[in-house]
Amino acid sequence: MSVPARYNRNLHSLSEDECAALAGKHVVVVGCGGLGGYCIEELARLGVGHLRAIDGDAFEESNLNRQILATQATLGQDKAQTAAARVLAVNPLVAVEPVSTLLDEGNAGALVEGADCVIDCLDNFEARFTLARACQHSGTVLVYGAIAGWFGQVCTVFPGDVSFVEIYGSVGEGDTSQHLKLGNLPFTAATTASIMAAEAAKVLLGHGEPIRNRLMMIDLLDGSVDELPFAH
Repeated sequence: MSVPARYNRNLHSLSEDECAALAGKHVVVVGCGGLGGYCIEELARLGVGHLRAIDGDAFEESNLNRQILATQATLGQDKAQTAAARVLAVNPLVAVEPVSTLLDEGNAGALVEGADCVIDCLDNFEARFTLARACQHSGTVLVYGAIAGWFGQVCTVFPGDVSFVEIYGSVGEGDTSQHLKLGNLPFTAATTASIMAAEAAKVLLGHGEPIRNRLMMIDLLDGSVDELPFAH
């Protein structure tokens, strides 16, 4: 079996069979901003065959410091459509489906339908809880990530694992929007998103050990990585 030359540098870390398997996988990325843009870019370069990019927002000037899809040329443009155009420019072998809408209780189930993995790149707890419930209901693995200032966190939630409500409390209890207090730095978005993309790859391939039943906490200010285990 041979793989397209664009994937040659994936080989040895991934087998030819794994590269071929990725081409048949479907990943849903919810949010195409600071985290989502990097996740979409990396998964497209990796060779995931089908990406659904969901976002109901448009790029604005404040996005330019950290969102890889935000440029002077894309200001005011639809984030999902911009993500799709970027994927096609990078890897036309990937089928990308832009969905220009905000996720809510009414559409969450349909938006995650058919996914082998869902990546949560949202920026508010209410939408995160909605997405988590939809993934639990559909039996879909969810990769979660968040950033604020110099700090990031990542975990992967399989069906039946500890729920977001158990981790964070009910909506309203933990919705403090830390990114509004600390800002979001470009390297925090890039680092955290890369770990999220790696988590998705591990889920898709059954490769390695996902960050499961524990929260990885990244502190780029002092260069530390800690873990918070979840109680069962």
